Amino acid sequence: MTVLMAGCGDLGTEAGLRFAAAGHRVVGWRRSPEKLPAEIEGVAADLTSAELPAVPADTSAVVIAVAADSSTEAAYRAAYVDGLGNVLDALKRDAVRPRRVLFVSSTAVCGDAGGGWVDEDATPAPDGFSGRIILEAEELLRGHFEGTDTDTVVLRLGGIYGPGRTRLIDQVGSGSAVIPAEVRFTNRIHRDDAAAAIVHLCTMEATPHPVYLGVDSHPADMGEVLRFLAEELGLPCPPTASREPEGSAGQPSRGGNKRCSNKRLRGTGFEFSFPTYREGYRAILEGKGVRHP
Repeated sequence: MTVLMAGCGDLGTEAGLRFAAAGHRVVGWRRSPEKLPAEIEGVAADLTSAELPAVPADTSAVVIAVAADSSTEAAYRAAYVDGLGNVLDALKRDAVRPRRVLFVSSTAVCGDAGGGWVDEDATPAPDGFSGRIILEAEELLRGHFEGTDTDTVVLRLGGIYGPGRTRLIDQVGSGSAVIPAEVRFTNRIHRDDAAAAIVHLCTMEATPHPVYLGVDSHPADMGEVLRFLAEELGLPCPPTASREPEGSAGQPSRGGNKRCSNKRLRGTGFEFSFPTYREGYRAILEGKGVRHP
C-alpha cells in the first residue's frame, strides 16, 4: 500500500523505514525532504501551511506525526491543531479516502493521576496547555472522519527515548541529575518500539480501537531510573531533592504522576523490543541505533 507520513522527523522516518522494509511505498512530507533516506519519497511540505502538496491518489494509510517547534502554546497549536487540520483539508481537497489514519498523540492528555493507573477508558484530564491542545487535535480527527469508512487511531505515546535522546543519561553523567523528593512515576517508550507500534496499528487486519496508550510495560519511578543509569555508568547515585520544585505557569511537571497501561496495545499482538527502560537504556549505552536527522 501507499503510506503518507505527514511529519517525518526522527520517529516518522523510523516508522517510514519500517513500512518500506515491509514492502510498502512511503511518501514523507517534511520541510527538508533532502534529509530523508532513499527508501522514503521525500516531498517538501510545511504542515503549518494550508498549501500542502498533492496527496497520492492511492494512499491507504496516513500517519500524522508532528512536533512543536518550541514549548509555547502558540507552537503547539500551530503543529497539532493547525497542522492536523491542514492535512485533513488536503485529503478532502484531493478526494483521497484512506483506509486508516493514525495520529501520534501524547499521554499528556491523560493528566495527573496521583501515581494511579490510567488506561484508554479513563476520561482525559490534561492540566497543561500541551495536553489540552493535543486533545483538541484528537477530537478534530475523530470528528472529521465520523460516519466514514476510514479508521482513525490515536496513539498516545509516553516519553520517547532512544538513539540521540539521552537527556537523562546526560544529566546523570554531568552530575546534574536530582532524584525527586517524592515518588513520581514516569511512562516512556523506546523510539523503535514507538515506530513499530505505528506500523503495527496501520497494517493489522483487525479493526483497531480508536485510542491506544503507547508506553512500555514498566511505569517507573524517576528515582529508580536515575539510580539505574548511575549504576550502569559506574557513577555515584544522584542526590535526592529536599522538596518538590514549583511547576511552571500553565504547565505541570513533565508527564504528570501516573502509571499508564499498555494492555490494549499488547492485546493486538504487538510485542515490545524494549519492554522496560532497562533494556532500552542499555541498548543506547551500547551505541545501538541512530537518530535520524
